[in-house]
Amino acid sequence: MVFEKLDMEKWSRSEYFNHYYSDTPCTYSITVKLDITKIIKSQRKLYPVMLYYITTVVNRHKEFRTAVNEENEPGIYSDMVPRYTVFHKDTETFSNIWTAYTADLEAFCEAYENDLRIYGSQKGLTGKPQVPANSFPVSMIPWTTFEGFNLNLQRGYSYLIPIFTMGKYYEENKKILMPLAVQVHHAVCDGFHVSRFINELQELINT
Repeated sequence: MVFEKLDMEKWSRSEYFNHYYSDTPCTYSITVKLDITKIIKSQRKLYPVMLYYITTVVNRHKEFRTAVNEENEPGIYSDMVPRYTVFHKDTETFSNIWTAYTADLEAFCEAYENDLRIYGSQKGLTGKPQVPANSFPVSMIPWTTFEGFNLNLQRGYSYLIPIFTMGKYYEENKKILMPLAVQVHHAVCDGFHVSRFINELQELINT
């Protein structure tokens, strides 16, 4: 993993970054319905497959890999890994686990199962230690579906990394749909970028 600092004088987005990061701090979210029929019919586990697909598209585009370092300097990670939640029924709490990304779906799902076996029963906010800086949060709310979802982060105006939340899937018009909420920072990500992400994610699911 490499964090390459941005040259603000040469970065084509510097004006937009300064406006939405400093002058008028702005984050936003969008909730869409993904057609996951192919995944369900394939009888694969939904969570690891979606983690793989989401991370694949995240790693395609720099706007989803942009962050600020400890000196508050913007830069771009060379790659990202998913940091996802697992639920503990006995305590009704969750823990975060992360799995290193690989471009091979089978290898990623195997790594996911291995991390789940080792760390899945660990209690506390961080189930798997040594969380990498180039991780992004993903969670699932499998108990209910939703039309909209928004995280209200008190210090979210300095958090540039995207956040993804999935909900309970359901059948509609012979399709199996699942809500996905995408929360981003306007300093690095416009509506165009989110739309492209969603379209590419759906295409990846379809194929």
